[in-house]
Amino acid sequence: MKKFYRVLAYVKPYTGYAGLNIFFNILTIIFSVLNFALLIPFLNLLFGVNELVTVKPDFHLSVQGFLDFLNYYISHIIITKGKVDALIFICVTILTSFFLRNFSRFMAMYFMDGIRVGAIKDIRNDVYAKLVILPISFYTKHKKGDIISRLTTDVQEVEFSIMQYIEMIVRDPITIIAYLIFMISLSWQLTMFVLMVLPVTGFIIGKIGKSLKRNSKVSQERFGLILSIIEETITGLRIIKAFNAIDYSKKKFEKQNNSYAKVLLKVYRRRDSASPVSEFLSSFVIVVVLWFGGRMVLASPPTIQAADFITYIVAFSQIIPPAKSFSQSFFNIQKGIASAERIFEILDADEKIEEKPDAKPVKEFKKEIEYKNVFFRYENDDILKNINQKIPKGKIIALVGESGGGKSTMVDLLPRFYDVTKGEILIDGLNIKDVKISDLRGLMGIVSQESILFNDTVFGNIAFGKPDVTLEQVIEAAKVANAHDFIMKMENGYFTNIGDMGTKLSGGQRQRISIARAVLANPPILILDEATSALDTESEKLVQEALTKVMKDRTTVVIAHRLSTIQHADEIVVLVKGEIVERGTHDELLKLKGVYRRLYEMQSFQ
Repeated sequence: MKKFYRVLAYVKPYTGYAGLNIFFNILTIIFSVLNFALLIPFLNLLFGVNELVTVKPDFHLSVQGFLDFLNYYISHIIITKGKVDALIFICVTILTSFFLRNFSRFMAMYFMDGIRVGAIKDIRNDVYAKLVILPISFYTKHKKGDIISRLTTDVQEVEFSIMQYIEMIVRDPITIIAYLIFMISLSWQLTMFVLMVLPVTGFIIGKIGKSLKRNSKVSQERFGLILSIIEETITGLRIIKAFNAIDYSKKKFEKQNNSYAKVLLKVYRRRDSASPVSEFLSSFVIVVVLWFGGRMVLASPPTIQAADFITYIVAFSQIIPPAKSFSQSFFNIQKGIASAERIFEILDADEKIEEKPDAKPVKEFKKEIEYKNVFFRYENDDILKNINQKIPKGKIIALVGESGGGKSTMVDLLPRFYDVTKGEILIDGLNIKDVKISDLRGLMGIVSQESILFNDTVFGNIAFGKPDVTLEQVIEAAKVANAHDFIMKMENGYFTNIGDMGTKLSGGQRQRISIARAVLANPPILILDEATSALDTESEKLVQEALTKVMKDRTTVVIAHRLSTIQHADEIVVLVKGEIVERGTHDELLKLKGVYRRLYEMQSFQ
């Protein structure tokens, strides 16, 4: 139930709505009970059972006190105006009570909608905020489809399965208690008998509910896997078609979909069994009450009057819907808790990249970056070992080596996408762990091998994260990145939508948009992660020209695949299996006749 209480915590900001909802629910219940209380004088009037009351009773706040006063008032109408007028009075009173009941019910739902929508909005905001804070390592362990499923399907399930029924958890018990009090006022013996029979229903329903929660969590996990397969299929559709893997992909999806369908079938059958089971148990209880109460009416003398017993049965029948609704709510909440657990797994995920409460602000880069005895381990593998490297301001440092040597990891440590396992990284003598993360990353611009663009306009992609940027500033950045000319040839210029991940653009165009974005940020430190390795010769030339402009007067860390692009770097660092094995200028490294020369000669022969 801890997960349920955590969901309820999101209702706290809307306690005003909650209070009004409870108030109008109580009014609904009062008017509902009143409707049935009015049945007794109505039936007695029709059957002519009660004698007319001529002495005004003392009014007291109870069901019996209300009935005594009502009998006196109806008797007064009968004496002064006749039975027909009394019947009209009762009918008008019942109609008015029904109107007020339904108006109160509408108002209760009106305020409940504010709670549901607001609480779910806050949950979704919290999950998204957590997703953008979590370290990159989190996403290497979880499938994207499963994460999307948690933010969408699971949050929606919480809304439908918990928030939709949260009102019933408050309303239905109050309704049941109110009717029980009314029933006790009619016959305490009959009510005690009912209370002895009802716990059997609760026990049976509870047993079904536990298995529903377990199966629901499994079904949500399986659905997350389905979303992952769909996401991977759309992303890798070219490869699927190229390798004739359509049948393979279909079978893989069908296998997962069939598995999900089996679990979902169990969930639906468990859930659907709640209504028939509770319906049968309700019918059983009513039959037992009819038998027991009928004997009380037929006894000599009767221990309950016929009109009171008919009203009692009608009132008891009104307990059944909220009891069934409550049991159905219990089932749905169990299903929702399974989704809530998956949501809270994200909210409770360890934020390995944490900012210290007293983190220092840094607005400029003055001197140098230093890697000092840096080690980095991912799970059980050492990726970097004893890295020592200084990067002076204004210099170009290139990282080269075979794939898997640790180049990208070394760069990713700088903006704290990951944190060092041992050692420290200093920026102007300050450990980057002691610096505000937003300030640290604000000093850096990153252009990666894979251009990360968004389904937005050219302007929106270049001005990403900077809402106050003008069109003139964006154009200036695009000119530096050699992107202005091709942008102006597009249908709507800077306001042309470039599609999902920039699919309407060529590789070189996408890369130049990424460079323009980095230029606009105007960072003192530039990180280029194999920015030209995926381009053709012509595109590479244009991008390289743009990079040369951008790198001017900036501290630049370049991860290079093509060694021809970094021959003019101030220092080239060679990494092999996470260790620095060589460093120096292009000419110095060639003279060493070591790893760098071997890599250079291999590319020269290609």
